[in-house]
Amino acid sequence: MAEYLTTIGLEVHAQLRTASKMFCGCPAETHGAAAAGPNTLTCPICLGMPGTLPTVNAQAIELGLRTALALHCTISPFSKFDRKNYHYPDLMKGYQISQYDLPLATDGWLDVPLAGGSQRVGIIRVHLEEDTARLLHRTEAEGPVSLIDVNRAGVPLMEIVSAPDITSPDEAVAYLVELRRILQYIGASTGNMEEGSFRCDANVSVRPLGQQAYGTRTEIKNMNSFRAVRRALEYEVPRQIAVIEGGGRVVQETRGWSDERAVTVSQRSKEEAHDYRYFPEPDLPPLTFTPVQIEAVRDALPELPTARRERMVAAYGLSRDDADLLTDARPVADYYEAAVAAAQASGPAQPERARSLANFVIHDLLKQVPDPAQISTLPLGPANLAELVALVEEGVITISQARALVPELAQSGDHPRQVVAARGLAQIRDTGALEQAVAEAIAANPKAVADYLGGKTSAAKSLIGPVMRATGGKANSQLVQAILQTHLDALARQRAGDDAPGAPAL
Repeated sequence: MAEYLTTIGLEVHAQLRTASKMFCGCPAETHGAAAAGPNTLTCPICLGMPGTLPTVNAQAIELGLRTALALHCTISPFSKFDRKNYHYPDLMKGYQISQYDLPLATDGWLDVPLAGGSQRVGIIRVHLEEDTARLLHRTEAEGPVSLIDVNRAGVPLMEIVSAPDITSPDEAVAYLVELRRILQYIGASTGNMEEGSFRCDANVSVRPLGQQAYGTRTEIKNMNSFRAVRRALEYEVPRQIAVIEGGGRVVQETRGWSDERAVTVSQRSKEEAHDYRYFPEPDLPPLTFTPVQIEAVRDALPELPTARRERMVAAYGLSRDDADLLTDARPVADYYEAAVAAAQASGPAQPERARSLANFVIHDLLKQVPDPAQISTLPLGPANLAELVALVEEGVITISQARALVPELAQSGDHPRQVVAARGLAQIRDTGALEQAVAEAIAANPKAVADYLGGKTSAAKSLIGPVMRATGGKANSQLVQAILQTHLDALARQRAGDDAPGAPAL
């Protein structure tokens, strides 16, 4: 395989987050409770009835523009819809309304984070179209049957076509992860692969080192997870190399990925553009955009993940790994930065405070939700999390006590200070009471004291336990250690004389 170059281009189909379908008023949300059953979210337009007229969903156009700008594309001042003709049963009209020679946007790029750096992948085009119906294949008593659910037909779909800049399965998955993250950040798509909201086809070819012309490509379909994409590419690349080295010829075709068998299988010969007999959609007007309209959409874009990661590393002193985790989902990043703002409102900004909040969000709070995007639904709001961290900073409670409170606070939404006060969890910081407890521990443990004075410094640790037990575990451990050190130093001087050097530190 080292003697061959792999070339991969990805075609991503992302359902847009709109209330209605692309060309009619039927609901676009076709999963869960939104659909009463198959073929319930339909109308004459969805069903391809003769004489029906489509109308363009303006929200879908805006989300398409938002995506194109986030991917640094050039927006076409004039674009149009076309009819893509083919006769598969998932299209009720016998054609799909799509875009061909004048798409919404072209010539963009996406910087993909990779280990040790990043890779820029070109974006050839972004265009809009309608989704197809869903085919359900079953085996009944009389044999295999295929059923059609038209609910999905007409859902707004955006196709993002990458340049053939990807050279490995790892790069392909990294590209998809970053692209989906951007779509979720800007609110263009849910990116839910299980529901089919984010789907991918891969065009793959191989060629010997030194050959300039691309090899014959195959298109792989039916990949419904990042794992499936990786496995399909890891299978297809060696398959093509084996064909070439066996004296055969790679055939341009469409292949499907079989997750159960872990192989790609031939489905049909690969169509070319002329096979679809494109022509302009006569029932829809062209799309035109002024520079003012485009800039208005650009100004409304949120901070994108890469920029946000870099800013958070610089502003809060976070590690890059922590910043990656916090910015993976926009609701998590929003929650974290709201908590930092709440913490800084009560005092000067401190990197330690920001890092403590990051640790609580990553290691404690995210465990309380099945999906990171649901963090904003927790009753424990950002201000209360900042209050919990402040209690640790002030020495009122220990970090282990704070973490033990997170599951309860995440469900109740109670103020941490009130819970700590009501339960008497605050640490004892009264130096007088701690002085007495330390003196009693020293008096009750003469062997440990003698061992320490004899040079066994670890013996001092055995004196901390009695103090904690005497205070019900509420003593501030740092104060206890400081007071204990003072008492032991005094005993060491008393034993060796006032001019003798002090005992070694704890």
